[in-house]
Amino acid sequence: MDKSGQLTTNRRRIGILPLDGFAAMSFAALTEPMRAANLLARRVLYDMVVYSVTGHPVQSSGATLVMPQARIGEDDPLDYLFVVAGGDPMTFQGGAVTAWLTRLSRAGVPLGGVSGGPVILARAGLMQNRRMTVHWEHAAALAEVSPHLVIERSLYVIDRDRVTCAGGSAPMDLMHALITQHHGAEFAREVSDWFMHTDIRPSGGPQRAGLLDRVGSTNPAILDAVETMEAHVAEPVTLERLAETAGVSSRQLNRLFTEKLGRPTMRYYRELRLDKAQSLVRNSPLSLTEIALATGFANSSHFSRAYAAQFGQPPSAYR
Repeated sequence: MDKSGQLTTNRRRIGILPLDGFAAMSFAALTEPMRAANLLARRVLYDMVVYSVTGHPVQSSGATLVMPQARIGEDDPLDYLFVVAGGDPMTFQGGAVTAWLTRLSRAGVPLGGVSGGPVILARAGLMQNRRMTVHWEHAAALAEVSPHLVIERSLYVIDRDRVTCAGGSAPMDLMHALITQHHGAEFAREVSDWFMHTDIRPSGGPQRAGLLDRVGSTNPAILDAVETMEAHVAEPVTLERLAETAGVSSRQLNRLFTEKLGRPTMRYYRELRLDKAQSLVRNSPLSLTEIALATGFANSSHFSRAYAAQFGQPPSAYR
C-alpha cells in the first residue's frame, strides 16, 4: 500500500545482511514468507538480495551456510535492509557495516534488525528516538550499556523507518504485517496459511489471546483492525486502510467499534496511541517532542493538547 492506503503492486528490493553466527530459524522466518509471496502471486513481489561483509559465504550458528549475492557497500537501490544476527552481537566489531548502514539510513532506506540485529543498529547509533525490540537474550545487556534506548518486550516493532524483531519465529508475524501493508490482508493470510501459520500474533504480545484480553472483543474484524493499529503507532493509517485490513467497509468497521467497544474506530486508535505515549512519558528518557513523533502526532503542542484531553494533565506534569 502507498501512503494514501491504496494497494500497490510494486516490486520491492529487500536487502538481507546475515552476520556470522546468525540464527538460521530467524533468517528463514524472515525470507520464506517473501519467497511464498512470490510463488503465490506468480511474479516477483519481493526481490531479495543477500549481502555479506566479505563476499564469502556466511556461516550460521548451526550447519546453515548462506551464499551472498553482493557485498556491503554495493549500494543498489533498496526498499528495506534487514540485519540478522545471533551469538553475542554486543561484541560485534564492524566499522564497515556501521558505515554502510549509516549511509543507507541517510539515503532514506528503512532499516530492520532481527534477533540480535537490533543490537547492531543500536550500536551504530541508528535507533535514536525510536521504539525497538530485540531478542530477550540481549535485552538486558543492551539496556545496561544504552539506557537511553526505548526497548519493548514485543515480538516486533515498526517505528517509521525502523523495523525491529525479536527473532525465532517472530519474523513470520512481522512479515504478515508487512505483506498486509504492501498487498492487503487477504493475500497476507494466504501466505501465512502456506506455512500453516494460522495463529498470527500481534506485534505487542506473544499470543493472540493477549490481544483478546486487551481489546475485550472476539470480533475478527475488530481484532484485525487493532493489530494494524498496534503495528502503526508512529505513522497512523487511515480508516479506509483499517477497514480494508479488516475486510469490511469503513462504515461497518465504525459500527462494530461503536457497538462492541463504545467509541468509533479512529477515536479508539487515538486512545491506543495516547496510552503508548503515556507509557513512554513515564518510562522512557525521550523528550516530549520525540514521544510525540513516536506516537504519530505532528508536533509537541498537538500532542500535549491531546494528552491533556485524555488524561487530565499535560505530559509535562509527569516530568
